[in-house]
Amino acid sequence: MKRVLLMVLIGMILLFSSTQQVFAQEDEISVFVDSLPVIFEVAPIIEQGRTLVPFAAIAEALNVTVNWDGSTQTIKSAGQGTTVQLQIGNNIATINGLSVTLEVPPQINKGRTLIPLGFFSEAFQCEVEWVAATRDVKIISPPSNLYVTGFYALGDSSTSSWTNLFARPYPETSPGNTDVISELAFGWYSMDADGNLLLNSGTGWQRPSGWETVLEAAQQYNLSTEMVVHLTDGKGAVTSIMASDNAMETAVNSILEETRLYDGVNLNFEGLGLSDRGEALVAVQERFSTFVQLLYAGLKTNDKTLTLTIHPLNSAYKGYDYEALGKATDKIIIMAYDYGPKPEPVNQVMQAVEMALEHVPSEKLLLGISAPYESAESLVAKFGIAKRYNLKGVALWRLGLVPSDMWDTMRVHTKP
Repeated sequence: MKRVLLMVLIGMILLFSSTQQVFAQEDEISVFVDSLPVIFEVAPIIEQGRTLVPFAAIAEALNVTVNWDGSTQTIKSAGQGTTVQLQIGNNIATINGLSVTLEVPPQINKGRTLIPLGFFSEAFQCEVEWVAATRDVKIISPPSNLYVTGFYALGDSSTSSWTNLFARPYPETSPGNTDVISELAFGWYSMDADGNLLLNSGTGWQRPSGWETVLEAAQQYNLSTEMVVHLTDGKGAVTSIMASDNAMETAVNSILEETRLYDGVNLNFEGLGLSDRGEALVAVQERFSTFVQLLYAGLKTNDKTLTLTIHPLNSAYKGYDYEALGKATDKIIIMAYDYGPKPEPVNQVMQAVEMALEHVPSEKLLLGISAPYESAESLVAKFGIAKRYNLKGVALWRLGLVPSDMWDTMRVHTKP
């Protein structure tokens, strides 16, 4: 009899424990800004049908400033041309000095200031959605002044960069998607091992007939232009140039001669440092940095810009000294893709950005996005990363591979 009672008691304990876990899971509220999770030190709560969340974490996710006055228990925040003020226990808040009545006032919970999420987000022009089935709050932050570089390369009739950009068959034009793009990076150039500029490299990066028409169209729609010099080190071509002072000089001079047609240069030398270690790796980094410094100095003399499109610091290619390169360039495009899974894993992309930010100011960094690896849905998180870390913008590989729903997503997150 005792054994039966014991088994019943154990069963009741297990059932109670299981029920508590279900309730705990059901009580959890997750908050996402631009598809990126917001991590809170104190869990969000619901009062009178309103979600309250820790103030500091949500303000940081939305890139708005935070100010806490402990003497009056007043919260002030500013951003997106808006100033919001709330006070603990007070149902009256202000937006740009105008009073607004809150259904639930801010409160302090476990030492953290909690504010009504819906009011705060909407005050800063965010779109807020509550998904009851999953207890998720999904927030889309307002569009930002993101600089968008579009790589323009050759494609067949169904992947034409021209048609994808101008929404007309070549050579006709219309505004098309030019409202999203800030700059065109023309993938038309490569180099040989001696530093000579090539127009027919065998890599797919060739300058087409009628290329002048593309430059004219770019000017018509106020798009900046870059000549992309693309070279991979698979057969040691980049290493050969870097190993020779003469080859570097030839490369710099040939680029400077050609760049008269463009606003700047986009240097896309890939594959450095894959198998190098120790002093050999340092030498590779130093030689590439020297080359970039020489090219940058020449371009500045001619009032031209320099962009580097390079592997991220969490890739297998370690031949890039981000700190040195950041001082000798106007922009760096982080090629945060080719990690394996598709769409690109958000955690690795964020890590690539965070590592770059340790060495280069955010206003010089663009997040590289490979359009074939993403969808309209996954693109939200990638733009969210650029917005959350205050990057200069994003770069799309490539025009011609961007479907209409991805253009729509970009319009939600960028200002024309």
